[in-house]
Amino acid sequence: MAGIKDVAARAGVSVATVSRVLNDHSGVREETRARVLTAVSELSYRPNTLARSLRTDQTRTLGLVISDVLNPFFTELARAVEDAARGRGYSVIIGNADEQLSLQDHHVRTLLDRRIDGLLVSPADGDSVALREAALLGIPMVFVDRWIEGLDIPLVRADGRPAVRDLVAHLYALGHRRLAIITGPVASTTSNERVRAFRSALLEHGLPLPDAYIGQGDFQTASGRQAAERFFALPQPPDAIFATDNLMALGVMEQLRTRGLRVPQDVSLAAFDDIPWFLHTDPPITAIAQPTQELGHRAVAALTDLVEGRSAGSVTLSAHLIARRSCGEDERTRR
Repeated sequence: MAGIKDVAARAGVSVATVSRVLNDHSGVREETRARVLTAVSELSYRPNTLARSLRTDQTRTLGLVISDVLNPFFTELARAVEDAARGRGYSVIIGNADEQLSLQDHHVRTLLDRRIDGLLVSPADGDSVALREAALLGIPMVFVDRWIEGLDIPLVRADGRPAVRDLVAHLYALGHRRLAIITGPVASTTSNERVRAFRSALLEHGLPLPDAYIGQGDFQTASGRQAAERFFALPQPPDAIFATDNLMALGVMEQLRTRGLRVPQDVSLAAFDDIPWFLHTDPPITAIAQPTQELGHRAVAALTDLVEGRSAGSVTLSAHLIARRSCGEDERTRR
């Protein structure tokens, strides 16, 4: 098994420099840091995690980096994380990535500089140098909701694929045949999973998914509005729209109001990630709900296990469909 001296020799630096990189100290040039981390990866070197767990300067503080604090799903998730952490004697420092990879990595490095004991992350779109560095350094870390392919990090998430399948079956039963979807960022693991599930469910019912019925979004309100605008410029617009997050569903509603169109009389609307105000729209929005509070609690439990020297595995919960009145459910009842 490779040791720290082997890493130093491979990278062409001193043992002290390797130690500074592994402990994420400032003052190390980026080129040097990259050489050390490459050597760590090539030699499969792992810091002594037992020694880490026995350190005496623990801060009883966890870091949480979420993708968008304005997204009600992440607001509720952050609240659940804080509540669960407080119950275990930890405080939480929150960083908002605003769906920007560079801002996410800035928050990750800042939190590590503050000597947090562990890190919870819902990764933003794209690969992350900072998170890969943290993983190589053995920082206790758990992904929640989203993940990065190829990183062996415990993940706490809800599997939404069965619920998406239920949604498509629900729409089909209501008579909808022209179904469109608004996706999240191209590299988003959750968005890609939802799109694949939607396409697969359509095939089960013999329905196509034309490129024109795929709206590229970014989990932000404006992208939902723009996708809906493109849909309704088509010669044959969709009769039902599935927004893969709640903010994009809000954007669709804004575009419909601008055009004087009504839900569900002119077009049906469903969303992934149920939120409280969906109950209070007219009509209430049909949505797929995730167990947000349990996600937060289970993520904190997994992270504190790692921080306190225990093992932790991934956790998969279930999302479920909540049928309300935005897809023509009342019309079917009257028929």
